[in-house]
Amino acid sequence: MLPDKDGPEVGSGSSSSAGEDPSVSLFRQYLRLKTVHPEPDYDLALQFLDKIAKELDLPIKKIEVFPGRVVTIMTWEGTNPKLKSILLNSHTDVVPVFPEHWKYDAFSAFKDADGNIYARGSQDMKCVTIQYIEAIRRLKGKGQKLTRTVHLMFVPDEEVGGHKGMETFVNHHEFHKLNIGFALDEGLANPTDAFTVFYGERNPWWITIHCPGSPGHGSRFVENTAAEKLHHIINSFLGFREKEKHRLNTSECLTLGDVTTVNMTMVKGGVAYNVIPAEMDVSFDLRIPPTVNLQEFECQIKKWCKEAGEDVTYKFAQVGLPAIGFSPMNRTPILLHDHNEFLNEQVFLRGISIYQRLIPALASVSALPDEK
Repeated sequence: MLPDKDGPEVGSGSSSSAGEDPSVSLFRQYLRLKTVHPEPDYDLALQFLDKIAKELDLPIKKIEVFPGRVVTIMTWEGTNPKLKSILLNSHTDVVPVFPEHWKYDAFSAFKDADGNIYARGSQDMKCVTIQYIEAIRRLKGKGQKLTRTVHLMFVPDEEVGGHKGMETFVNHHEFHKLNIGFALDEGLANPTDAFTVFYGERNPWWITIHCPGSPGHGSRFVENTAAEKLHHIINSFLGFREKEKHRLNTSECLTLGDVTTVNMTMVKGGVAYNVIPAEMDVSFDLRIPPTVNLQEFECQIKKWCKEAGEDVTYKFAQVGLPAIGFSPMNRTPILLHDHNEFLNEQVFLRGISIYQRLIPALASVSALPDEK
């Protein structure tokens, strides 16, 4: 295991206390890595993950999606790698801390007499990262084989851009080689005995409509221009936006999560005042509730494009993957991004056992109709 960067922890001795479960020691070690904004030390995280990959005997791939931001992927190949794979996603960065509000150093991973481990990232979401790793370690140690390939992906900058690292990577050609069919991501803690699983929320669609047209001189009435098509597209999307806003404002039963929000966010095209452009693009941010049939909604977008004119096309900036948000943290106050964030070691260890059962169950699903 890697040595502590900043020496012994405050108040609890060495990084591996006598009698402490090795998984807990590894967790606390990871918590001490200061991958905290505004200047996260991602190099330390990469070194840590390199070491883990060697211990697990898993191939590791690193893709720099933008300068200084690396997506790391470990892969455990299944017995039938042609089937769609399982993605275990987690992020390596954590939000800033305000030391004056913490009982202990937020990067000491202090463990109190009750086994509560205080550190930034203990809930969000370094616990899940290590739980994934330790579950895989146990499964491999027992010689278990999985049918589907499992990828462990560690992304940067989630905490500053809403999965910025993930969203950048999904547009990278390497992402599509993973053949992902299903993803597990972070959930929330729960103060009760129950576990919280997130399986449906408003689905973000980032879409760009491409409008080609006839170029020409700005002094003429050129027919079939890109701008005319763009105008039709904008009217279609914003007209739908007004209908959804009216539904929300006139119903006492609906909340924001029950309607589709539409916002035009980018427009691109043109080179000079007197040149009619040969193409123009417009981009929208849509958030679609789970109650909407996505196939039918996409058909509506296709209809708008067809009505706008010849050769109008659309492209999604994201890949739609079925995913579940789940962090096995019950009996735990929700302290994500809060002061004195902590997780009890017994809750953490139970989470490993849960993933040890959950991962093989997902990775053993037989071939689906579209995979045969």
